[in-house]
Amino acid sequence: MEIYVDGASAGNPGPSGIGIVITADGTHEQISIPLGILSNHEVEFIAIKTALTKAIPYNPTFIRLYSDSKVAIDAIEKRYAKNPLFQPHLDTILQLIDSIDLFFIQWIPSASNKKADDLARQAIQKSKKKSL
Repeated sequence: MEIYVDGASAGNPGPSGIGIVITADGTHEQISIPLGILSNHEVEFIAIKTALTKAIPYNPTFIRLYSDSKVAIDAIEKRYAKNPLFQPHLDTILQLIDSIDLFFIQWIPSASNKKADDLARQAIQKSKKKSL
């Protein structure tokens, strides 16, 4: 299973959204979720947490997750978040990861994460409309 995630915020903090692309066994799921007013880094953690939660029903034995968030990836690899605001999200992420046989997370440049970024930006627009 491959997962691409992105969190985006129009301002920091600002209206936010996440974009997720899950590809597994010939299926291709695209998810765009508005989140409200959040910081850009917190949104990245929420994107990863949501993606893993959405992936679990597929019963994956292998997940390769791609993100352009160095902060989130670094926290996951170290199993520690410097900012205490992120720790509850990280704890949930680590529990989900520990339930998967084989998990890899890889940083990719934003240009390689275009579809997830587009979905996150669509979610921001939905978030802005909700706040009007």
